[in-house]
Amino acid sequence: MTRAPTNLLALRTLLLTHLDNSPGPDDLDPAEVGIVGDPAHRGGYHCGSDRVVTNDYSVVESPRDRAGLTLDAAALDVGQFEVRSGGRTHTLASFSAWCVAQCAANAADARDIREIIYSLDGSTVKRWDRLGKRSSGDSSHRWHTHFSFFRDAIKAGRDQRPLFRRYLSSIGLLEDDDMTPEEHNWLATVHKNLTVLDGRNPIGQIYLRLAEGRDDTGAEVTSHPNLKSLGAQLTALQSALSSQDFTDEAAIVQGVLASLTPEKIAAAIPPTIAKQVADELARRLVA
Repeated sequence: MTRAPTNLLALRTLLLTHLDNSPGPDDLDPAEVGIVGDPAHRGGYHCGSDRVVTNDYSVVESPRDRAGLTLDAAALDVGQFEVRSGGRTHTLASFSAWCVAQCAANAADARDIREIIYSLDGSTVKRWDRLGKRSSGDSSHRWHTHFSFFRDAIKAGRDQRPLFRRYLSSIGLLEDDDMTPEEHNWLATVHKNLTVLDGRNPIGQIYLRLAEGRDDTGAEVTSHPNLKSLGAQLTALQSALSSQDFTDEAAIVQGVLASLTPEKIAAAIPPTIAKQVADELARRLVA
C-alpha cells in the first residue's frame, strides 16, 4: 500500500516543529500536513505504485517520475498558518510565494520539486509547474498548498529539508545558515569519507577544536580563506589513498593526517561557518 517516505516525513516534522509554535486557530495543525492521500485517492503524487492510474501525469510526463515510481507517495500538503517572527506576520500565502520564487529561480535545493499548487488570495488557484504543462488546480488549494516532488528524488531518499530550512531561516525561526546547499552536500561527503577511513572518526575532534579557535597543538587559528579549497584537498587525498593497500586502521588515519592537517582544515574554513561545521559534524558523529 502507498506509504509515506522517510524524507518527506522528516520534512513534515521540520515544518510542524517550527510553524506549530503558537497554539490556537492560527498554528499549523498536524492534520494539515499530509503526504499520503486518503484511501479513496487515486492518481497523482500523493499515490504510490498501487494507486496510480492509466497514463497518470505523476508518472508518464517525466522520465524522473517513471524511473522513480515505488510505493512511496511523492507529495506534501501544507495547510493554513500564521506566525509572528522578526516583527512580521508570515502566512501560508507568503510561504507559498517564497517557495515558488525559489523554484522559478532554479535554486539548487529546489530542483527536486516538480510543481507547487497554491493560492495567494484564498480565491484564485495557481500552479507553478517545472515542466510547464499546467497553470491551475482544484479549489481545495485555496486553503492548502501542494508540493509534488520528482519520484526519483524520493526513491533515492534525498533530503528535502534544505529549501524549507532556508525559508525558516529567512523569517527568523531558525538560526542563519551561511552554507549553500552545495557546501552542505560537500560537508556530508567529507563526513562520509572520513567515517569510511576511520570508523572511530577522531578527525571530528579537529573540527571541535576549530570551533574553539585552536589547532591540533592548541595554537590559535586565524587563517580561514576558502571552504571549497578543502574539498579539492580531500578529493586529491582520496585519489592518493585509493592506490594504496592499507591493511590496518591506524595506517589509514596516519595517511589522512599526513596530508589533511588541522592547519589545512582551518585554512579552508571561513570563520563565519567554522562553528557551524563543527557543530554539524559533532551532531553527525554521535548520530
